[in-house]
Amino acid sequence: MEEYQKEMKGLALKLIGLMLGSLGLNYEDVKWLKPKNRSRPRALLQLNSYPVCPDPTRAMGLAPHTDSSLLTLLNQSSISGLQILVDGIWWVPVHPIPGALVVNVGDLMHILSNGQFKSAVHRAVVNEVHHRISMAYFYGPPMDVKISPLIAHNHPLYQPVTWKEYLEYKATHF
Repeated sequence: MEEYQKEMKGLALKLIGLMLGSLGLNYEDVKWLKPKNRSRPRALLQLNSYPVCPDPTRAMGLAPHTDSSLLTLLNQSSISGLQILVDGIWWVPVHPIPGALVVNVGDLMHILSNGQFKSAVHRAVVNEVHHRISMAYFYGPPMDVKISPLIAHNHPLYQPVTWKEYLEYKATHF
């Protein structure tokens, strides 16, 4: 698990660097990403188990939501169960590809990019035949660092917020 988390952290930092680069930014623009900073980014590895369910129409694997992190790296088992909401209407399955990870943009990256990167509404459904597992690696800023849009061509769409404040707000209102 420790080795897996180390690899996921490296990948998360590379992806964030590419995302920042596509916005015309770099690590210097995000001070808390610097490794020598006293307040370090946060990460969480979550192991998910979705047991066989005799009647999937009467059970929910994981309710529709967006991830609050900057990004999520998801390693799915070979059993399909992840779905994304497309155009606010259709649930589309994200079929597992052997050796591939699913990358979800989180709400804080949505804020940081001033809406250029959209957080994805997704859910997990259960299966009546197969047990399903997944491993989600969530990567985000230090809990007390204010996140605000780094690019605001016209104006910032979001107010500065810490991850802690955002989680409290989301828990209360969603």
